[in-house]
Amino acid sequence: MDSEVPQEGNSTLAGHKKAVYARGGDGKMHLVQSAGWEVEEIVTRQAVDDLLRLTEDARRRVEAGQTSALEYHMHRVRMDIPLLSQASGIWQWRIRRHFRPAVFARLSPALLGRYAEAMGLTVDQLQKAE
Repeated sequence: MDSEVPQEGNSTLAGHKKAVYARGGDGKMHLVQSAGWEVEEIVTRQAVDDLLRLTEDARRRVEAGQTSALEYHMHRVRMDIPLLSQASGIWQWRIRRHFRPAVFARLSPALLGRYAEAMGLTVDQLQKAE
């Protein structure tokens, strides 16, 4: 079973192994270690590159006054609107509305605190796109 689990290595795992499920000779699923495989690494790198692009695009839009720092930080911490909504308990439509700089500037300290906590930031950090 272990010999059938890819062990090509994946630099995105930084030398660590991860647990994956594989079907054993007994027909049951077992947890085994894997060093990863090339296809997984390619897909992971593409996803990370896409997130970095979204973050940089949002930073530029913040500087141009087209979006709020909320959108920048959401991408920077690798979240999307549904995940931020789930983590913060704030409806998705409200999050989209809070991307508007004028609306974001008027948010209450309590609401800013919910966003900051969900993203592991301070309120001060949340209010700046740095």
